[in-house]
Amino acid sequence: MNEEGKEYVMRMAREHGVKFIRLWFTDMLGMLKSFAITVEELDDALDNGKVFDGSSIEGFTRVEESDMLAVPDPETFCVLPWRSSEAGMSVARMFCDICRPDGSPYEADPRQVLKRNLRRARQMGYTYYVGAELEYFYFKGTADRPPQGLDSGGYFDLTPLDVASDLRRDTVLTLEKMGIPTESSHHEIAPSQHEIDLRYEDALSMADNTMTFRLVVKEIALREGVWATFMPKPLAEHDGSGMHIHQSLFKGEKNLLYYQKDKNRLSGLAKAFIAGLLKHAPEIVAVSNQWVNSYKRLVAGYDAPVHVTWALRNRASMVRVPLVNPDKKQAMRVEFRVPDPACNPYLAFSVMLAAGLEGIEKGYELPQPVEEDITALDAGELRKRGIESLPDNLLDAVRRMETSALVRTALGDDLFEKLIQNKRIEWQRYHRRVSEYELERYLPLL
Repeated sequence: MNEEGKEYVMRMAREHGVKFIRLWFTDMLGMLKSFAITVEELDDALDNGKVFDGSSIEGFTRVEESDMLAVPDPETFCVLPWRSSEAGMSVARMFCDICRPDGSPYEADPRQVLKRNLRRARQMGYTYYVGAELEYFYFKGTADRPPQGLDSGGYFDLTPLDVASDLRRDTVLTLEKMGIPTESSHHEIAPSQHEIDLRYEDALSMADNTMTFRLVVKEIALREGVWATFMPKPLAEHDGSGMHIHQSLFKGEKNLLYYQKDKNRLSGLAKAFIAGLLKHAPEIVAVSNQWVNSYKRLVAGYDAPVHVTWALRNRASMVRVPLVNPDKKQAMRVEFRVPDPACNPYLAFSVMLAAGLEGIEKGYELPQPVEEDITALDAGELRKRGIESLPDNLLDAVRRMETSALVRTALGDDLFEKLIQNKRIEWQRYHRRVSEYELERYLPLL
């Protein structure tokens, strides 16, 4: 802990009358974990971290080696706007890196995993920036009842159909109070579905912001007596929720993806990065789309990618390169449209970056873009053109991942093995269940 960072945190805590500091981190599935300390313990926590039981956290240590250290990152200090502002009773938060008792980084901590992959990018001379478009639903009542939407609105609809405008507004204002800038917010395609776009940041900050965003959305909703969900596909007959990720590589102030003389303004590095995403996408979806329900979204006809393709205009493609004004070369980016907002952003960004860097290092060739409606192509035509399909269920995705040297390297052996085991258990639990569909379809018939 450098003294400058420590002094900043201590000063901010005094100025904002902070009494409690929540120390945040995530388990391997991206579930936000937290424990609180008082401001009197802050000085020691900044110097030495705080010990906690890691054996109770999904994907962390075994019981016989349970002690772990949560080491606060001073750059993430922030007062929580929805908690008490009474003098001397404010609540702040800091994200933590998880370390072993001797202070060495814990290799299976998702935040440490992302930091490790970002170091690799920096060693290659790149800074990895990310922007995120997060979709989600608002529902009435409580989460233990069938979902009932707040509206029947559609894409970009305004009031009276979009009655959640105030919820989105309050969410954006809260995010801005926390130093998280947004670009836009609007009603999405499905009834009661919404989207807020976070302005691009370095990947570590964006992963922290994504975790904060998901909590803020839920806190604001609960305050108004509704609940929000990032479940990828809560409504069977409507579009699911995605998390479209815009990526760019910079060197200093220069966007390395932009090349003016190319007809599509793409540099050779950008083409190799996209080719890496295309080649390794089937291996990484078990990370970017980690739930059984994730694959109910990745089906044809619901504005989600199904095949491994890229395009400039076709929004049904897996990777899209948004057209940019030649005068705005900084805006050149690669949009990966597969992930959903229920992923672990630290791990998702890690494997996406690893795939792109692999393409750059090995000089992958970029195939031609696919701009036509790919759903109109039959299986024979797809094979003829060498167009691969994404895994269509979690088991298939896990099988693809467990043979991937790229994902193993990006995540590290320990986390890689634990994640595969966890996802296989989830699939087994799902596979054993007799669904309502099966009972309705087969019980009276067979």
